[in-house]
Amino acid sequence: MTIEEENKSEAETSEDFKSPPTEESRAENSAPELSLKEQIIEALKKVFDPEIPVNIYELGLIYSINLDAGNKCDVTMTLTSPNCPVAESLPIDVKNKVESVAGVTSAVVDVVWEPTWTPDVMSDAAKLELGML
Repeated sequence: MTIEEENKSEAETSEDFKSPPTEESRAENSAPELSLKEQIIEALKKVFDPEIPVNIYELGLIYSINLDAGNKCDVTMTLTSPNCPVAESLPIDVKNKVESVAGVTSAVVDVVWEPTWTPDVMSDAAKLELGML
C-alpha cells in the first residue's frame, strides 16, 4: 500500500467514525421546536394576575390566540371580574408579552365578558395550585 492509499484509507475511516451521542446532543435532537403559537402560550404562562398565584393561561383567562399569515396575533381574553384591579394594565401586559415573542409582528388584545369567566375554565394544574382539587 502506498502512502497516498494509506492516508486516503485513514481519512475514510475517520470520516466514518462518529463519537457516541452525549446526553446534551440527544436532548437537542429530540426536543421538538415549538410552533409560534406554542411560543406565545409559553410567554403568556409568565403573566400573572397579582391577586392569584397562577398564570393567566392556566387560569383560563385566554379564550383564543389567532395568528394571520403575517404573524399578527389576535388574543381574546377575559378577566376574573369586571371590577378586577388590573383591568387596565393586564391586557397591556399581555400585548407586550405576545409582541416580545420572536416572529410576532404585532398583537391586538380584546377583552370580552362573554362567556363569563368561572373557576370551571381553569386547568387542573391551576385548580391543584389553588387547592381546588
